[in-house]
Amino acid sequence: MFIKGVKIPLYVVATILFGIKTYIVYRFLFHLEIENAMQEFILVINPFVSAFIIFAISVWIRKPSRQMKYLRYMTLIGTLIIFANLVFYRSFSDFITVPQLFQGGNAGDLGESILSLIKLYDILLFVDVIVIWYLSKAKQDKVTTKYPRSGKVCTLALSLALIVGNFFLAEMERPQLFTRAFDREYLVKYVGLFNYHIYDLALHSKVKTQHVFADGSELPSIKEYVETDIEQSGKSELFGIAEDRNVIFISAESLQSFVINNTVNGQEITPFLNGLTEDGDTYYFENFYHQTEQGKTSDSEFLVENSLYPLSRGAVFFTHGQNEYHALPELLGNEGYYSAVFHANNKSFYNRDQMYPNLGFDYFYDEDAYEVTSTNSIGWGLKDKSFFEQSMKYLQTLEEPFYTKFITLTNHFPFELDEQDQSIDRYDSNSNTLNNFFPTVRYMDESIEQFFTQLKDAGLYENSIIIIMGDHYGISSNHNKAMSQYLDKEEITPYDHVQLQRVPLFVHIPGHGEGEVKSTIAGQIDMKPTILSLLGIEVEDDIYFGNDLFNEDRKEYIILRNGDFITKDYIYTHDTCYNFETGAPVEESQTDACSQLTEKVETELGYSDDIIYGDLFRFVDFKEAN
Repeated sequence: MFIKGVKIPLYVVATILFGIKTYIVYRFLFHLEIENAMQEFILVINPFVSAFIIFAISVWIRKPSRQMKYLRYMTLIGTLIIFANLVFYRSFSDFITVPQLFQGGNAGDLGESILSLIKLYDILLFVDVIVIWYLSKAKQDKVTTKYPRSGKVCTLALSLALIVGNFFLAEMERPQLFTRAFDREYLVKYVGLFNYHIYDLALHSKVKTQHVFADGSELPSIKEYVETDIEQSGKSELFGIAEDRNVIFISAESLQSFVINNTVNGQEITPFLNGLTEDGDTYYFENFYHQTEQGKTSDSEFLVENSLYPLSRGAVFFTHGQNEYHALPELLGNEGYYSAVFHANNKSFYNRDQMYPNLGFDYFYDEDAYEVTSTNSIGWGLKDKSFFEQSMKYLQTLEEPFYTKFITLTNHFPFELDEQDQSIDRYDSNSNTLNNFFPTVRYMDESIEQFFTQLKDAGLYENSIIIIMGDHYGISSNHNKAMSQYLDKEEITPYDHVQLQRVPLFVHIPGHGEGEVKSTIAGQIDMKPTILSLLGIEVEDDIYFGNDLFNEDRKEYIILRNGDFITKDYIYTHDTCYNFETGAPVEESQTDACSQLTEKVETELGYSDDIIYGDLFRFVDFKEAN
């Protein structure tokens, strides 16, 4: 490696090794879609551009020992950043944002979930760290530590030229790249992981100032948009059908629609929920989409309670838990409803102990309310059957009418379940995650069936409506190969990926007798106005972005938090418009329908973000519900 009498610039060695490692991670461990030769070229160069900029700073450090120390620690820190993103990506198919770093307290509750995401071969990520540490310590006499001023200036100029060139190519290939901050995959693919983190930090600083400088002047345009594009005329036929009834809402952890009325190894996955789709008292929505982002379950809660979109970065529950809201529990409280949440988890996880009172919930039954033992818990905590069973003694004491939310735990990644609790066999694929998913889904199905029986035995069933909703996906795109095998497809296309974001929604009204399967294009944003309508509650001057699911006068689209959207005719994702029924890309001459909606989608997401970042509801004097 060394030529006698010739010293090597260690920052160049560090750049080459770190760049190669980063490219390998980009190409083979992150699932970044490459569509053409230019994208491949950009993906190749951006790791080296970022590495050169970082390590070339060392030439300006005069003291050799400090120069070597800088290279050592920057190599280590850079590697740890890659490793952290890799572990995160394996679970969420996404990249870490600044707000999530401030949610580090949640990491302690992840336990075995994190351990299951770490692979033995990850240790290879640290090979270049070892090499640089060795060279900078044991072979310092063989490396260059003194650079002439002209060399330093040249290095700086080259750094600037490389970054400008990278950004220029990125902008050519993906115009308006930096205005689509919610698409983190694009940012990483085009400008690199480290430049993405710098951009994310700048964005975080910017949005923090929005709260300080907001004065309510943004509200008139938002209200006008809601009145013109969101609010519905008239009332649905089901308005007031559940007046004065209790509302029992079940947030079904990681439950996706593809398991409903489906089998694995010839066995029904969800026999009880399948039965509900044919039950005369139940409305089942087969085209209902989760709209969560990085906050996952807490995002779904935020959507349901507020009919606002979650943020593209971090979890609203954590980052904006002190905001003022006009949430469903508060509105129902004005009508005499008592509200409570049942969730056998740490009360501070996702800042729930702070957020729930702010939304208007009266009480939170957290893990301290339950007897959790080694036999009745697994994975993330109390098993669902024991959870519902132990919850009944509290539910029976609540003053009626009540609004209660039950958040299940067992069907949570990594989908662990004791053998004695497994009623169906695991699937057989290259993904343990998908293989384990089916038994835990069946277990949750059985626990919900048990809960229905318990409600009937307690005399609470007839005077309640029961809503069951999947909170978010359980199987990420990291398992597409196994998923394509299960669904008997050659591959999971972008269209298929969007359709896999469908989660079940059941609205069960005992004694109603007119239930049906509905094909309405809908999402979690619609739950708040739907529940209010079913209870016969009208709210004046509210600001929300959802519609009553039973009102025919609905907006024609549902927006996913990443900017994709769905209509009854089209699905728009990855800058491509697909036919909703066939999944085939729409001919370019027929894409006007999608392109016309794109601006509206960005406007709607932007208005929701403005409300949250600016805490705009502090400037609104909402009228009481009628």
